[in-house]
Amino acid sequence: MNDKTLDMNEVRDAYQQLPEQFNSLLMATVNPAGFPEASYAAYVKHEGSFYVYVSELAAHTRNMAHSGLAGVLFIEDEDKAGNLFARQRVTYQCTALEVARDSQAFEDIMSLFEAKFGEFINFLKQLQDFHLYRLTPHKGNFVQGFARAFTIDGEAMDQIRPINDKGHKTAPNRSSSQPN
Repeated sequence: MNDKTLDMNEVRDAYQQLPEQFNSLLMATVNPAGFPEASYAAYVKHEGSFYVYVSELAAHTRNMAHSGLAGVLFIEDEDKAGNLFARQRVTYQCTALEVARDSQAFEDIMSLFEAKFGEFINFLKQLQDFHLYRLTPHKGNFVQGFARAFTIDGEAMDQIRPINDKGHKTAPNRSSSQPN
């Protein structure tokens, strides 16, 4: 892979469109004992951040409250992938900050949740064990396929660079002849 053969605008468009295909995101958090935990949550995106409305009964909510961090994954559906081993995916390293329930930001984001997910959100808003978290990406990766991996960063998460311009390493070719 080399920058001259890649249309980075096409790569950027592909990476930005992948999350738009999903109503939920996959999350990775770490519990206070240092063990990783995987989960998912419905989300809305606003001004470059992902918002999740999650119950404190869920481990991921307690973990984000403790660490202020979360990993986010969007990955191409298996049945849509050309190759199971090369599914398109975007991962983000995020800070996780709770949005105060009594703030205008809370009301604004919950309105986005209602527009996306319907009236059920009004029921969830009444549950006091639910908390709104803003997941702000600071660094990411986009894998578009074999030997097509990119780092994502920048203030607007719009700076994309190939991770490796040489592609995958392969074993050297061996001659089929046997030594005497």
